[in-house]
Amino acid sequence: MLKIGENGCPPVCSECEGNLRESNAEIVCSDCGLVVGSTELDMSPKRSNSDTESSDRRTGAPMTDARHDRGLSTKIGYGTGIEVSGSKQRQFARLRRQHNRARFPSKRERNKVYAYTDIRQSTSALELPDSVRDQACALFDSAQSADLLYGRSIEGFAAAVVYAVCRMQSLARTRSEVVSASSATIDELNAAYDAMNRELGLPVGPIDPREYLARYASSLDLGIAVENSAQEKVGALRDAHLIGGKNPRGVAAACLYQAAQDVSVGVTQEALTEVADISRLTIRSTLSDLESLGADD
Repeated sequence: MLKIGENGCPPVCSECEGNLRESNAEIVCSDCGLVVGSTELDMSPKRSNSDTESSDRRTGAPMTDARHDRGLSTKIGYGTGIEVSGSKQRQFARLRRQHNRARFPSKRERNKVYAYTDIRQSTSALELPDSVRDQACALFDSAQSADLLYGRSIEGFAAAVVYAVCRMQSLARTRSEVVSASSATIDELNAAYDAMNRELGLPVGPIDPREYLARYASSLDLGIAVENSAQEKVGALRDAHLIGGKNPRGVAAACLYQAAQDVSVGVTQEALTEVADISRLTIRSTLSDLESLGADD
């Protein structure tokens, strides 16, 4: 920034006494073009209004728990091949190969990479939020630290941690849905989930049938009125202690069916069994309880 002289006059060029001006962080003379000086650059770190941990990071992607190294690793990329000679390209290929071999210091880290990749793919296919992905990766790390992977498949634990986090966050996802979005089998998921629930003490409780109502009602286009009526019927069954031991998907499907029948909305039990992946007998067992509640009223 130009400073006013002691006599109150603007500064002039020392060579031709012409007027000075600022141009591209430099102070130059308008007449002869002499560069008199340059403005000082602020070399301090860029600050932001965020108070998060990554507010002082100036480059690169933010750190995340969904990577085995929290996203801090380096990678030798592939160039266009035009700006370097053939010998340099072969040298970079050897460096890239050695770098990939040295990325994982142990087999434990390599297994974590495989599991985290499967977790990211599963959560993306199930359209789950990033918080589920990060918490599932952290849960897998806890299971690996507790030595629960011995004799069990990595794919099974990757699917089990996704299902466990969905249970802990009250997200309606069944085991069959998680298995269909992963590379594990239902037996591998069950074995891994039982081991974590037994050894780690997962804070999960029974599934609330109301968690499935919005999904089923949306899939069958039943409307908000039918969904709200089904919510009330689930609450009535809970107050009467008639939900314990029943399949929560069957309870949700039966309450939706009864609520649709009350307002003459066309929906069949077969359509509900396909959406909920249950049998018609499961729906009928809950319908009989609803009829008994109606008779008591």
